[in-house]
Amino acid sequence: MGCLNSPFVNKLKPYLAMVSLQFGYSGMYIIALVALKGGFSHWILVVYRHAIATLVFAPFACFFERKTRPRMTKSIFLKIAVLAFLEPVLDQNLYYMGMQYTSATFASAIVNVLPAFTFILAVIFRLEKISLKKTYSLAKVIGTLATVAGAMIMTLYKGPIVDILWYSHGGSHHKAAAAAVSSDQHWITGTIMVLSCIIGWSIFFILQNKTLKEYPAELSLASLICLMGTVEGGIVGAIMEPHRSAWVIGFDLRLLAATYAGIVCSGIAYYLQSVVNKARGPVFVTAFSPLSMIITAVLGAIILSEQVHLGSLIGAVVIVFGLYSVIWGKSKENAASKGLTSDMAKDHELPAGVDNKNPVILDKDIETGANSKIFSLQDP
Repeated sequence: MGCLNSPFVNKLKPYLAMVSLQFGYSGMYIIALVALKGGFSHWILVVYRHAIATLVFAPFACFFERKTRPRMTKSIFLKIAVLAFLEPVLDQNLYYMGMQYTSATFASAIVNVLPAFTFILAVIFRLEKISLKKTYSLAKVIGTLATVAGAMIMTLYKGPIVDILWYSHGGSHHKAAAAAVSSDQHWITGTIMVLSCIIGWSIFFILQNKTLKEYPAELSLASLICLMGTVEGGIVGAIMEPHRSAWVIGFDLRLLAATYAGIVCSGIAYYLQSVVNKARGPVFVTAFSPLSMIITAVLGAIILSEQVHLGSLIGAVVIVFGLYSVIWGKSKENAASKGLTSDMAKDHELPAGVDNKNPVILDKDIETGANSKIFSLQDP
């Protein structure tokens, strides 16, 4: 158990958490798209997804955070209500609609622009700082612009179909059929929906970061967002899907989609994102989406026989370059910040001639406030 709490492992935990989530999201993209193409309404999927997440995670939140959970206030309640509308209701329904108009691979790829939007909003709300005189700050700006450019390439240019696997899926006849299906899809409309989803998702992470400062109980916050998402999504779903027969599901793919998405991509995702968001900020949380794109592209080609267009590949490469330029800038910024903090800590350390237990000033020139150590540096 000691090795699990070592400094090296603690530094890796945020990365491992975010990488694991990308695998979870990739599975959800595939399962949800199959269920939606089978006639399952995304309005209903969103409701069942968060209802299951609430039932699974609320008991854990009540038990583990019963002593640390802050008191609910009107301000916190309103923030949770807005968070629940932004992500569970608005973002997910827009994403599912956009994915149906395009493809799972395309939708997961264009989500790579999420860190760029999040970075812009973080700068506006002063969660990120920009100084163009610093190399790492310039890298973040260039990376953000590259990410937006990549998204524009994916939106405006499709290009020929590219087989991303080593073998052909059904030969030229299959590719011709896939091209015909692809031409019937409303790519521009779907892209606009996914981009709208991303904007709302970025706002969600910014508001989540601010809410955690008032309500630092990650598991409880995740459960409450799922609960409010169920209520708000249920109201919207009842309006959009008034027929009771549409809400009936059995032990089939629909139940699997709702259960998987609820447990993995709502409950676990909201909790892990809250923990990492609180420690590393919203930009770090959103910086791992390219991995989801790669996994989804492979799974989509194997399971759904989806074809990837050249424009998507070019745009994705540009986006990946931009994202990792942002990540590099963030890492250098954190290193510089830690170095500055360490220097400040050294300035407040005890002088060599001072006893810790019985501090006695041996040099009259030492200021009276210099014989106390006020910093305790720990890696989050």
